[in-house]
Order: sequence, then C-alpha cells, then structure tokens
Amino acid sequence: PMTDLINRRRALLGPNMSTFYDTPVHMVRGEGVWMWDADGRKYLDCYNNVPHVGHCNPRVVQAICNQAATLNTHTRYLHEGILDYVERLTATYDDPLKTAILTCTGSEANDIALRMAEAVTGKRGIIATDATYHGNTTLVSHLSKSNVPEVGFGLGQYLRHVEAPDSYRIHDPDGQRFAAKVQEAIDDLERSGIGFAALIVCPLFLNEGFPTQAQGWLRPAAEAVHRAGGLLICDEVQAGFGRCGSHFWGHQKQGVVPDVVTMGKPMGNGHPVAGLVTSAEIMTRFRKSFRYFNTFGGNPVSCAAALAVLDELQDMNLQANALRIGKLAHQRLAELARKYDVIGDVRQSGMVFGAEFVLGHDSKEPAVAYTDLVVNRMRQRGIILSKLGRHKNTLKIRPPMPFGEEHLDLLMTTLDAVLAETPVAA
Repeated sequence: PMTDLINRRRALLGPNMSTFYDTPVHMVRGEGVWMWDADGRKYLDCYNNVPHVGHCNPRVVQAICNQAATLNTHTRYLHEGILDYVERLTATYDDPLKTAILTCTGSEANDIALRMAEAVTGKRGIIATDATYHGNTTLVSHLSKSNVPEVGFGLGQYLRHVEAPDSYRIHDPDGQRFAAKVQEAIDDLERSGIGFAALIVCPLFLNEGFPTQAQGWLRPAAEAVHRAGGLLICDEVQAGFGRCGSHFWGHQKQGVVPDVVTMGKPMGNGHPVAGLVTSAEIMTRFRKSFRYFNTFGGNPVSCAAALAVLDELQDMNLQANALRIGKLAHQRLAELARKYDVIGDVRQSGMVFGAEFVLGHDSKEPAVAYTDLVVNRMRQRGIILSKLGRHKNTLKIRPPMPFGEEHLDLLMTTLDAVLAETPVAA
C-alpha cells in the first residue's frame, strides 16, 4: 500500500513532491502530541508547530464545527468573529501594533508585509538573511537563497542577503556585527537606486538554526533599519504564540517593536488562518496604496478556530509550559553533549531546542549525513523530528505546546539510545 500511495502521489501531484524520511510515514490519526500511522504504530510528535495546542484539540475542533454549522462567508459582510479575534490578538502586542489583516497562509501575510514596506517608503529594496525561509509567493520565495530559481520574475535585483547569525561559529554577542552587515546592505540598495524598504527576519532565526542570543540582540539592527527610514518586519510564524516561553512573541524577547509582524501556521491549529499586525498609520498607507481583499481571510470559521487557540494557550498555561520544558530540554541535551563528542553545540529557546552535530569540535565541520541518519533512526523508534540550519546538521525539535515532562523523557532516552548505536563515520 505504501508503494501504491507513492505512485499515486507522483501520478496525481507530479514529481519531486517532498516527503520526510528515507521511507515516508503514512499518518492516519493525531491526538495531543501523538500521531498514528496506517499500521497502528504510535509516534511522538516532536516536530509539528501547526497543531500548536495539540493534534485535534477538542476545543478547537468544537469551535470549528459550531461555526461551520452556523455561517461561513467572507468579510464583505459584517461579522463579530474577526473583530473579537483581532481585539484579543492585538491585546498581546505592544503599542502601536493594534490593527490586523487576516489571510490564509504565512506566505500571503509576508507578501502583504513587503508591499506595506513599499507603500510606506516608496522603495522596493528588501533585506533578509542568507539562510532563511518566509514562504512561497513569487515575491516572498526570492527571500530564500536556496529557493531562487533559474527562471523567475527578475525580482532578485530588489533583494540583498546578509550573513545569518550563528552563535556557534560567528562571534557576535551583542548583535553589532549583524547590524553592520544590515547597514552594508542598506547602503548598497540606496547606492543602486532601488532604495531600502525593509528588513525581514524571524526574531528567533529558527530556520537559521535558532542561535543562542542575548535578550535584545536584534536591537542594533532594528535601529539601523529605522535610521534609514525602512520597516522592520518580524515573521513570527515559528517564533510566536508563546513558543519562546519567556515572551508571547519572539520580537518581545529580542527587545524590539517591529513595524509589521506576520503570523501563520500555529494560528488556527491546522485550520488555514494567518495574518499580520501593524500600526494604524502603516495600515492606512497600505489600504490607500493597494486594493486588497482576501475571500477566505478572516472568515468566521477560521476566526473561531484562532480564538479557540488563544483560549487554550491561556487556560492551559502553555507559554509557561514552553519555558519550563525548554529549560529541562536544554539540561538533558547538555548531558548528552558531555556523553557524545558528535554534539558540538546545544541550543534552546522555549519549546524549540536541538543539538548541532559536528565531525570535530575544533573544525566544527558539519556532520550532515550523520544528522540525516539520526533523524531517520529516531523515526524508526517512533519519534518524529527534523533537521535545519545552514548546514542542515542541527536537530529541529519543535513539538506541540502541550509537550510534557514524560514526553521529553521519552524523546531524550530514545535520542541517547540512537546516538549510542550510531557511530560517527570518519
């Protein structure tokens, strides 16, 4: 049946459709932090941030069903749902971030954010890191260096990529080096005549390997952006909704107030809802510069799902859980690092944690094939996780927020066993 599924995918969905693992997993059910495959095998989900408050969360499921049975339509009709949600959402932000646009995907939200930057500055130059990912509209896909195709719409001229932070290999304790790189890119865009519009970053730099950073690390770069008259856009798709533990939003941990914040995946716990938050001033400029409407964005069912996620986060104290479990995870990974030389570095930011595998502590040479092996062997033992970072040699452990101590124990015990049986090939 697995071969049949793979063949049907290829025939119906086309070639190069990505799957995880050497042998893909056929998932049929989820609950909390668990998933089950077609053979009834149970897996601990240490990867998915989409089911933010747990797979098939009963409160979210109920909210979706109730609203879907009542009304679902677009926002050209008046409805309280979107207003109630945006009020609750923006209450988690600092002034002046009090207005929102709701979309279906983070890609759309980032696309709008880049257009907002153009509306406000009258310029088009965008700066991103050289190891990031922000989505896949034509414009947004150009932000990812690994994504830029041989054929495209010639948007590369508007982009500048700066060196991604890397606390293991690059000494930049206070963010001054990164800010200087951003300033160089700003100067280059201004010289070229394109002009500087915005810097877009994930405030925790998750795809870059979530480097260890002191609180306020991003502040010098933010100051450079604002001095140059540009916008700071923070993509909170992975960092937000309490995941970093210490704060509800990653940018708050970084000690900056962005001009635009984009959100996606975890917002509706699997229901496709995303959006952005900005100031009334920027929103007005955008609304006057562009005609924008999104048929499904902010529909009553999506808003009901999103509101239920906020309720669940609050009632179950999931941000506090992320802070506590994250600290324990760091301790457990540090113990493994003392035991296994292949671990070069351990990093954690709330409910995101991982270990970077290297072939030697002096060379810091990335153990890329080894990381792949570990990810696949963990899957064989019923643990779902992945890898990321510039060299794809850091474990990406980003579980749903209800992840508890007993789950962490199972994860770490299994990882210990896998590392013990997986020698590093010279």
